[in-house]
Amino acid sequence: MLLPAVFLLLHLAMTFILLHGLDISESQQAEHGCPESCFCFESVNGGLSVRCSNMQLITVPHGLPNTTQHLYLNNNLLVTIPTDSFLDLPLLCKLDISHNRLNHLEPGAFRGLADSLVSLDLSYNQLETLDPNVLGDIRALTNLSHNPWLCDCRLQMTMPQLLLDPSSLSEVVCNSSEPEVLGAQGLPFILIATDVDFCGALRKTTDVVMLVTMFGWFAMVISYLVYYVRHNREDDERHIEYLKFLPNRQSGQKSVSTLSTWL
Repeated sequence: MLLPAVFLLLHLAMTFILLHGLDISESQQAEHGCPESCFCFESVNGGLSVRCSNMQLITVPHGLPNTTQHLYLNNNLLVTIPTDSFLDLPLLCKLDISHNRLNHLEPGAFRGLADSLVSLDLSYNQLETLDPNVLGDIRALTNLSHNPWLCDCRLQMTMPQLLLDPSSLSEVVCNSSEPEVLGAQGLPFILIATDVDFCGALRKTTDVVMLVTMFGWFAMVISYLVYYVRHNREDDERHIEYLKFLPNRQSGQKSVSTLSTWL
């Protein structure tokens, strides 16, 4: 009889603890104004952590508490991060968006995080390249590993702006390159960036365009000068012919006047 009573007491105690924990969790959710698809709790090191992992999210949740310091959006179905998605989170220092389907980050996606963000995880997504305007002024420790990178001029211009996670550098691999003749496919970007100038072809194209434009303007100026000289020459010739004709006309008028006088 004693053993079943002990088990009953243990069962009641565990039920009480679980219910009490659930009440605390719900009260914390209400207190922090946590979105329905996320769990909000005070982290061990202090600060509010918001976990929205494995929720099949296709957009960044709205109404995130502005006291959020750690935000976990990993293992969802996010395809893009719109402009100003985290503008109302001035204390955010850690952002995990790994294991999604990101293939595009809009310019200004991380606006407002330059002074607070310390860690940014974009690993295991579908990113091919990064526009420099996407990251703005953030200098967070960034993980870009396991993405199908197109190693091109834009990526080469963006990389120096980032403080890349050293442990992830070997996994930032070129899935393709532009131009293709550079042969960067399958190689870590960090190993070839110092030897390969992805912007060289772009600069050559720009130089050709500038030369063609300058030649076009030069041709227009020459054409105008030729037209101007030719037009002035024709005016001079007409003026000279008029001056040649003018004395003959005056002589004719004098002859008519003399003949009238004789008559």
